[in-house]
Amino acid sequence: MHGEYLLLLGACVLITLPLEFVLGARVYRRPLAALLAIGPVVLVFGAWDLLGIHRGHWWYEPARISGIELPGSLPLEELAFFVVIPLCGLLTFEAVRTLLARWSALRTARADDRARDGGRGDA
Repeated sequence: MHGEYLLLLGACVLITLPLEFVLGARVYRRPLAALLAIGPVVLVFGAWDLLGIHRGHWWYEPARISGIELPGSLPLEELAFFVVIPLCGLLTFEAVRTLLARWSALRTARADDRARDGGRGDA
C-alpha cells in the first residue's frame, strides 16, 4: 500500500501526542529545545542514508512509500522518520521525567505531613 510508511509515522505521532497535553511533556511548547535535540539526528542520519543510497547499500520498497523524493533520492518518509521517531522518544522521556518529578514532590509532601503529625499517620 502506497504511503504505508507515512501512515505508520503518523500513528506514532498520534499515540505519543497525549504525552504532551495530558502528562505535560512540554516538547511542542519548547520548539527550540526540540530542534536542538532532533536537528543533529536529522543531519547525521540523513547524510548516512544519502550515502547509503548513493552507494547502492540500501533502497526503499516503492510499494510502501509515497514516491516523493527529496534531493539525493531520499524518500520523504525517511526524512519524516528522522524527525518523528526522535520526537516520540523525546515526548516519552519528558513525560516520564515529569511524572517522576510529580511523584517525588508528592512523596516529599507526604513525608512532611507525617513529620508534622509526629509520625502518627492520621493526617
